[in-house]
Amino acid sequence: MNKTPMTISGAEALKDELKHRKTQERTRITSDIAEARAHGDLKENAEYHAAREQQSFNEGRIADIESKLSNSEIIDVTKVSANGRVVFGSTVQLANAEDGGEVSYRIVGEDEADIKLGLVSVTSPIARALIGKNAGDFVVVVAPKGETEYEILAVEYK
Repeated sequence: MNKTPMTISGAEALKDELKHRKTQERTRITSDIAEARAHGDLKENAEYHAAREQQSFNEGRIADIESKLSNSEIIDVTKVSANGRVVFGSTVQLANAEDGGEVSYRIVGEDEADIKLGLVSVTSPIARALIGKNAGDFVVVVAPKGETEYEILAVEYK
């Protein structure tokens, strides 16, 4: 099975969520179920059914996180010697060739991506266009909204 790349910070975030769900959430949900049971008839007890639904969701998320962590290859970008090339985990400063507007993106695993935070998935059109390029190169990103040309201003490994 192919391993999915993940940054150290992404793996830590998943481990933190897993710990929280296994300790705090499980305890809270178990308590909610016990309290709802004390109210009597379980057939018409909405609190009981809601708590059981929360339990099901929580256990599903725990299984999902454990699967993602076991199938991931954690990459420490600070130890990668890419000689200025854009690689997984690198942070890339770009200038829009048309209007000069600057943006910065970090290339991360699919589960870590959050465009609002400047984190783009390694499988996204922009990451695919950038991988393997160097500072000073121009790239054309083909996305659903059309083509955009960028100049790579800087590549960092942090």
